[in-house]
Amino acid sequence: MSIRVNQLTKYFGEQKALDQISFSAGKGEIVGFLGPNGAGKSTTMKITTGYLPPDSGTVEVCGIDVEQNPLTVKKKVGYLPEHNPLYLDMYVREYLEFIGKVHKVSGNTLKGRINEVVEMCGLTREQNKLIGALSKGYRQRVGLAQALIHDPEVLVLDEPTTGLDPNQIIEIRNLIKNTSADKTVIFSSHIMQEVQALCDRVVVIDRGRIVADDKIEQLKSEKVEVVSLVLEFSSAPNSDELKAIDGVISIEPISDLKYRIKATTTNDVRPQLFDFASEKGLKLLGLQQEEVTMENVFRELTNTKS
Repeated sequence: MSIRVNQLTKYFGEQKALDQISFSAGKGEIVGFLGPNGAGKSTTMKITTGYLPPDSGTVEVCGIDVEQNPLTVKKKVGYLPEHNPLYLDMYVREYLEFIGKVHKVSGNTLKGRINEVVEMCGLTREQNKLIGALSKGYRQRVGLAQALIHDPEVLVLDEPTTGLDPNQIIEIRNLIKNTSADKTVIFSSHIMQEVQALCDRVVVIDRGRIVADDKIEQLKSEKVEVVSLVLEFSSAPNSDELKAIDGVISIEPISDLKYRIKATTTNDVRPQLFDFASEKGLKLLGLQQEEVTMENVFRELTNTKS
């Protein structure tokens, strides 16, 4: 495994930020790392990249213990923090050259690598500008370029699409996909559509503990306990009678004849809804089960209210 986190614990004063968390990620994987604000995502990433020491537990990157050999690990990791730290008074190419030299890349190799990441990250037109003159989206691209400059084996990306417009998000998504074939990517985001588009597997952390670690489709089928159904009748039903059906949790009117029903996944209520319409002399014009999304999974796992 390229990344192996084992029983990681971290305190800030009396607050336990991480509570014995464990997970791993292998070469070629893009693993989504999800959780509410304050759940411990950024803390985990800072420990994994050697910028913050743990109180107990271990992290290995490419078989190297991060706490014992932080500099060796940094050579193998490209890191884009949540708050992208850039030297705003440097030019884009100047900054990438500086970061490349920090990683001991030099000469023609560095020049070629700068050209490559500038093109990869869509910075060609901005490469000779001051970083301080760039928009937030382009600064984010520079941050991603510096994470890639030394061609690391592992990428740790904390909210990499922050500040990007929809077209830029798609470009960065494709970039991450294209670079992941021979790398391990840990990808944190609050944008669930990005997680679904990029990741096959997610690790969900809540209040410093891992609450799920599985493939997205598996989580959708196993972790969501409530489904949403949209019904349309020929005439208005009795809401109290509709809500009395076993398994129905709540009813939300969408229009005079259309309703959204929340129901448990333990009891398929669709046959009962058809029977209900027949018994009451109603025509059921439509019944559609809404797709289970990562938002649904996230709320179920973290008790986050929409």
